[in-house]
Amino acid sequence: MQVNFYVEDLLFFKYIGCATVAKTLYRQLALMPDTKVTWKSYSNHSEIDHYHTFGPFALFHRRITEGKKVITAHSTPRINEGNIAFARTINKFYPKIYKKFDHIITISPPCHQEITRMLPGKEVTMIPNGVNREYFRKDPAKRKQFRDTFDIPKDRRVVLSVAQQTPRKGLYDFLALSRRYPDMTFVWVGGFPYGALSKNYAKIKATKRKCGNNVIFTGYVDEIIKPYSAADVFFMPSYAETFGLVILEALSCGLPVIARDIPEFREIFDDHILFFRERDEAAGQLEDEDLLKEYARNSREYSAGFDIRDVALRHLDLYKELIES
Repeated sequence: MQVNFYVEDLLFFKYIGCATVAKTLYRQLALMPDTKVTWKSYSNHSEIDHYHTFGPFALFHRRITEGKKVITAHSTPRINEGNIAFARTINKFYPKIYKKFDHIITISPPCHQEITRMLPGKEVTMIPNGVNREYFRKDPAKRKQFRDTFDIPKDRRVVLSVAQQTPRKGLYDFLALSRRYPDMTFVWVGGFPYGALSKNYAKIKATKRKCGNNVIFTGYVDEIIKPYSAADVFFMPSYAETFGLVILEALSCGLPVIARDIPEFREIFDDHILFFRERDEAAGQLEDEDLLKEYARNSREYSAGFDIRDVALRHLDLYKELIES
């Protein structure tokens, strides 16, 4: 079987979640017997062309290749609100673009429901994102390296968020809690992949300049395992997601997770993470050391249900069905 992956990962776009998911799956499929996987090839030899973005380059590629066209719905209209400027205008193009593909992969029940409502009758299969559990495990040496880099004392509690710097991701809640707990260090990994088109771009940049000394914005980090290893708690205050891969990565690293109570997270992570609706509730969870330890104990074990090796096999099964159909 010959499979070609396509994702628009130019410049800062290589750091967005869909690019991370695509690369993780691509690397695992490359290890599979009887499977040849290429990355952004323009040849017509692939039986499956699997897309993870649908920008102009991906759509051009779709027109000139001959394999079955599959797209993973990492992005849906619902998650653009509070994330990117001109969201309403952009959202109008989703049905027209997605129906151009032969098959759509959804990654969570809410994502699946949104796509099937938008395109009734379209061939859709739900396969969750996967995590490389060999890579995402806490590393004491990398914990020390990260803390030394940012002068974080070894006995100080670190609260970590990994996301784009947008209102949808709950950045303002992160900053509010950082002001409430000056004795904790709050680390935000991620930047503005959409540049000035990011929602509240100028406002967020101005707000960041007023942060306390206990807040660290790292931008993009090459070795993402370093901040995960350095953290004591993972905080995900996002208002909308199609999946929430960073929560899965944090769980694989053995971290307790505090996340906003939204359907996506409830459906996927159930009672394996802590949920909050209001900031005061999240604050109480941050203060409860025994509760955090309890949730940390079983976090890595839960991530085994999303092992990238199993997720890759599910993709292979779908590819075979599409080729034979």
